[in-house]
Amino acid sequence: EALVEILTAPKNALTKQYARLFDMEGVELEFREDALKAIARRALERKTGARGLRSILEGVLLETMYDIPSAENVSKVVIDENVINGTANPLLMYAANDEPQQKAVPDD
Repeated sequence: EALVEILTAPKNALTKQYARLFDMEGVELEFREDALKAIARRALERKTGARGLRSILEGVLLETMYDIPSAENVSKVVIDENVINGTANPLLMYAANDEPQQKAVPDD
């Protein structure tokens, strides 16, 4: 619970920082509650606590942050627990039709 609060509550919370980065590209970033809990669980599993939150978020969002500037009509990116666990890619909502689309999960 404390780690979830660290992710969301402070004025400079990590989720707010990433939301601002996406906002610069005209894209809304949404973290579902299950995603926030999964991030906190992963930080606890790694025994990194709050220090590890940034690296977890960066690992999850890096490819999407790279792809967004060249993607057309993306209006929103939704992060859920499956994205954090690596079993799904972020859900992309498109401005033209607001239909959610998910890229296939890459085979590792």
